[in-house]
Amino acid sequence: MTLVDTSVWVDFFRGIENEETNCLKLLLINGEVITGDLILTEILKGTKSEAQLLRVKSFFDALICFNLCGKEMAVATAKNYLTLKSKGRTVRKTIDEIIATFCIQNNIPLLHKDRDFEHYERHLRLRNALSL
Repeated sequence: MTLVDTSVWVDFFRGIENEETNCLKLLLINGEVITGDLILTEILKGTKSEAQLLRVKSFFDALICFNLCGKEMAVATAKNYLTLKSKGRTVRKTIDEIIATFCIQNNIPLLHKDRDFEHYERHLRLRNALSL
């Protein structure tokens, strides 16, 4: 299974062809895509109408959706943040920190198009789905 970040879903729904969206299409065909509550929130916030929100939600209803945070994950996320900060690396978005930590803790590859995740790949063993 592979968790897909919002950065890839945005391109996918806009019909943009790139390495990440091509990988996503293959993962969808093979039934290997999972999502998370925070990713779903970000995607649905980007819809332009309630009708579009319902269509997109219906698409995501077919995917397994994990709760990405909780007390233990919050603590692990903060520890990862401090580790990266000690190495001079700062991640700009808390949600990305949670997503990366969830993937690391559960050994789940992440398909993304966001440079913030590269810090987690280099320093904390986040698995990039494109590298598999």
